[in-house]
Amino acid sequence: MIVDPRPTDEEVTALLEQLGEQLKTLGAEVTKVDNWGKRRLAYDIRKQREGTYAIFEVSAEPSMVKEFERQVRLNENVLRFVSTRAPIRRKARPAKTQEVVEEVS
Repeated sequence: MIVDPRPTDEEVTALLEQLGEQLKTLGAEVTKVDNWGKRRLAYDIRKQREGTYAIFEVSAEPSMVKEFERQVRLNENVLRFVSTRAPIRRKARPAKTQEVVEEVS
């Protein structure tokens, strides 16, 4: 998501924490929140040339994501956002060792 650049860093951090809490109250699991800081936009959005970029990594049901998107649309400090579905990362399983079975004759 891209947040309005006018608030201070502390206010942006508080906003991101608030959005994370909203996700948790919806029943989603927030695994990571990255604040990339202020960056120049490719084009003006709401007459702003810069925006504060943030990424949420969340494990949630589609209905939870839809409700969160509705809430974010109502937040005036969020300039843009996009939700994408990422493949589930699974931990690598240890290689199965084959047991050598010796027959006793």
